[in-house]
Amino acid sequence: MARETTVVLDGYTYFECPRWHDDRIWVSDFYSHQVVSAREDGTDVRVEAEVPGQPSGLGWLPDGRLLVVSMRDRKVLRREPDGQLVVHADLSKYVSGNVNDMIVNAQGRAYVGNFGFDLMNLAAVETADLLRVDPDGSVHVVARDLHFPNGMALTSGGELLVDETLGNRISVFSVADDGSLGERRDWATFGVVPDGSTMESTISQMVIAPDGCCIDADDSMWVADAIGSRILHVAQGSGVIDEIPFETGVFACGLGGADGRTLFVCAAPDFNEHARKVATEGKLLSIRLE
Repeated sequence: MARETTVVLDGYTYFECPRWHDDRIWVSDFYSHQVVSAREDGTDVRVEAEVPGQPSGLGWLPDGRLLVVSMRDRKVLRREPDGQLVVHADLSKYVSGNVNDMIVNAQGRAYVGNFGFDLMNLAAVETADLLRVDPDGSVHVVARDLHFPNGMALTSGGELLVDETLGNRISVFSVADDGSLGERRDWATFGVVPDGSTMESTISQMVIAPDGCCIDADDSMWVADAIGSRILHVAQGSGVIDEIPFETGVFACGLGGADGRTLFVCAAPDFNEHARKVATEGKLLSIRLE
């Protein structure tokens, strides 16, 4: 179904991880190394943090301090009240690729995914662990052998949804009181799990590459398809129930706005790091949902 899109922010490199917080839309711009925020209409743009190691996942502790993933040095940083960024957790001993998306729950526990391999230089495809960072900065492996754990969401019942971008699936985990996860289960599947060892063979087996996502009030998901230039509306048990096509690549989405019915979408021609670093074609779009 075609919907009218509005350009909220333009002239950036590659946006990821849109989050609605304090009546503003926050987003990470990979290759300008900035976390920026703006009003719903794109005005009053602020640079919230400068992350030389490349910002990605965003979230907030219960006391309001910002957490931001620093991808290349494989850390989670914390912004103190004076604006200074300090290391909240060092994940380098636990990951096998760049750290990526993150979700922070109401208790301040952060769940963090990583690539699992050197994606941008086309290394052999490997699975990755999902990590939990507790409020004290301690790091715990909570799930193993995931196929590029990426966007995440928490259901109204407290379960954790994880997009496996190279797995043709969205997985779901029960969450215990201490933040540990139960066994992985399928929440939605789009095809077989690819068995290729190269990106070329893996991509050839992909039907949908679920990337950044957000959850709606009815526990359905809005999911960016990293290979399909579309946002999909996915419901458990029903699969894809709606599709919003774009003329460019789209890689993440988040719900927000004054009434919570604005879908913010991170768009760029592709996710090729080498091309995005030297161009400013990244945009943040918005779409009004009924």
